[in-house]
Amino acid sequence: MPFKSPASQLSRLGPGLVLCFAATGLAFTIHAVLPAVPAMTLAVALGLLSANIPGTSVLTAGRARPGLDFAGKHLMRAGIVLLGLKVSIQDVLGLGWLSLVLIAGVVLVSFVGTYGLARLLRLPGETALLIATGFSICGASAIGAMAAVRRIRHQDTVLPVALVTLCGTLAIGVLPLLMHPLNLNPEQFGAWTGASVHDVGQVVATAQTAGTAALAIAVVVKLTRVVLLAPVVAAAGLHQRVDHVRKRANGAGQDDGTDGKFPPIVPLFVLGFLAMVAVRSVGWAPPAVLEGAALVQDILLASALFGLGSAVRVRTLIHTGGRAVMVALGSWLLIASLGLVAAWIMIR
Repeated sequence: MPFKSPASQLSRLGPGLVLCFAATGLAFTIHAVLPAVPAMTLAVALGLLSANIPGTSVLTAGRARPGLDFAGKHLMRAGIVLLGLKVSIQDVLGLGWLSLVLIAGVVLVSFVGTYGLARLLRLPGETALLIATGFSICGASAIGAMAAVRRIRHQDTVLPVALVTLCGTLAIGVLPLLMHPLNLNPEQFGAWTGASVHDVGQVVATAQTAGTAALAIAVVVKLTRVVLLAPVVAAAGLHQRVDHVRKRANGAGQDDGTDGKFPPIVPLFVLGFLAMVAVRSVGWAPPAVLEGAALVQDILLASALFGLGSAVRVRTLIHTGGRAVMVALGSWLLIASLGLVAAWIMIR
């Protein structure tokens, strides 16, 4: 690969990155006025608008595209690393072993169920894998991590990210309406939200409608699901490596674009995520650092989501994403049902 000077790189990536950060600032401004709408959801929505409004679609498809793609890939990975600073192993273990087993069960069954439904509806294997990962674990962050370990093209993550974000937004409006008909107390509602809503910001927006008690348990349950990102990605990476070895042994896979190299079992940024979990758990990061890192993480993830959203053309989505939408809605109903049962058992 030819060397590119910092100046040429800045010239190539600058327009897209400036657009990402400007949209992120707008998303946070709207969120400050309308706290019920997560900034991450707004970032995706702004990306979708930018890709489909005649005045800005030329920019997002042209000069700004390299920077937007950079944000969707690399800023997403940096945000995942910092996400680890929100997870404390002590808080996770404080839920008790029954709760941990139930949460792991929700993740496993929703992952397998979503993947099976996607394959039943004949979605491509990698698309099915990304949707299953995003819906069962932690939304767009999980999709980015899985795409990295499976070497899935950046463009192929766009549709799963859009679907998981839109369905998470749907949960913000629907779940609070079901709290009283289902006779849930605030703690049960919080556990249900944490076990079934996808993105951390969406969990906060949903759970806070039932008060601080619901919000507290929702965040811990959700972050417990986030911890499972590492073993799920590691399992996918191991499977990828075994498959790679098998193909090489059979004389295939030499022209697969990997130059004969083994894919990583766990990407470096996922190891970074685990390192940040350890830093948080041992108490090395003071509160001021945690607050600053949380802000930076939100900015990075919002910028990445805007970059991904800006690649979604609604016309193409309508023509090619019908079956994927059916899978997403089916997965949303599945994990909501599993999470509800788990919440009832965890908190009686």
